[in-house]
Amino acid sequence: MPPAGVFRQAANPWFGWHDDARLIGSEGAEVPRGVDFGQALPDRPGGAALAAVLVGQGRAFRIGGEGEVAAGFGCFETLTGGSLGSARRVVRTQASWLASFAVNAGLFNLGPGVRVAVPGRLSQSLALYGALEGLCLGAEVHLLDGLRPDRMARAVAERRIGVIYATPVHLAQMVASGLQWPALRLVLVGGAKLEPGLRAGLAALAPAAVVREFYGAAEASFITLATPEDPPDTVGRPYPGVSLRICDTGGADLPDGMVGEVWLRSPYVFQRYAGTDPGLARWRGAWLTVGEIGQMTRHGLILRGRAGRMVTIAGQNVFPEDIERFLAGVPGVAQAAVLARRDATRGHVLLAVLMGERAMERDILAAARERLGPMLAPRGVIWRDDWPTLGSGKTDLAVLQAEVDAWR
Repeated sequence: MPPAGVFRQAANPWFGWHDDARLIGSEGAEVPRGVDFGQALPDRPGGAALAAVLVGQGRAFRIGGEGEVAAGFGCFETLTGGSLGSARRVVRTQASWLASFAVNAGLFNLGPGVRVAVPGRLSQSLALYGALEGLCLGAEVHLLDGLRPDRMARAVAERRIGVIYATPVHLAQMVASGLQWPALRLVLVGGAKLEPGLRAGLAALAPAAVVREFYGAAEASFITLATPEDPPDTVGRPYPGVSLRICDTGGADLPDGMVGEVWLRSPYVFQRYAGTDPGLARWRGAWLTVGEIGQMTRHGLILRGRAGRMVTIAGQNVFPEDIERFLAGVPGVAQAAVLARRDATRGHVLLAVLMGERAMERDILAAARERLGPMLAPRGVIWRDDWPTLGSGKTDLAVLQAEVDAWR
């Protein structure tokens, strides 16, 4: 048996059960392997879906989503996070994920004997990736989707989970339980930036855990990977095998420190979108962009936001994600989203949707005005007692936008 961290590459470039792998469903029961292949499967129960696709030997599949599977042999479909609209179906080769499984086996010491927890729904690429990687590398994979956050947290503690693949939203929900996770050694975070308060909460509950943030997309898989020593405003440096460029609107390279569109060249990218939706990704030769705006610094890549969320206020381009990151670090804020509403004078005005301590609203807005100025600071706050999320674990911006549009 190879030790953990050594990926025993299959003879064929497709997903399959590692001899040592085990799959545990949300309620704690082991999922049997002996099932028939399924091509288009619902994402719940996730264990049954995974077992049905892992016997495919290269046949195309999709977990979740609608419509006939458009992928060919050796490929599969997964879904985008859908934070800027409806989720899109992405077609990619199984080999493109297997290549990064091999990298992560060495980077993170993944393999037999490791217990991996995945709280997200398998219709989304982050959760599907984490589960398939664990099973192909011989780990014991625990699916937590469908449990309440407090029960997810309890499962991590009681099952002595060593590795978690999750979004910040999932982590925040579980950390709120206050349960200790002494066996946790690695937290792999994708889908959004991990804010300082949540990072501190994780450190208190899982003092032995190393947190590794990564920036990626369903279309591109891993793009950058941060180390614990990297500054908190960066998303790290290019993932092994990935090359990055920051370009202006005409495609010319920009020097370090300048803000532009992030382009990448990688062996882990997708092939195309399925269906008639053209999607957001664009190609320029071998280079791909998913519409993210950022800047390269000597400390790593800093993301400003998605081009699709950028708004203009009094002639100035503004990224709501910049303001969300600031608000998330203000005392009294547990969750933050910033959305725009049209304004006849300024073009747009911003509103903040928050969870946290309502009694501190005046202090929160004052801090925003002091840091951002009166033009860019949110004009008001909509408070919520819960937080709307998509199946990917990302914030459901469409729900929040409807609330902002209806605000007084």
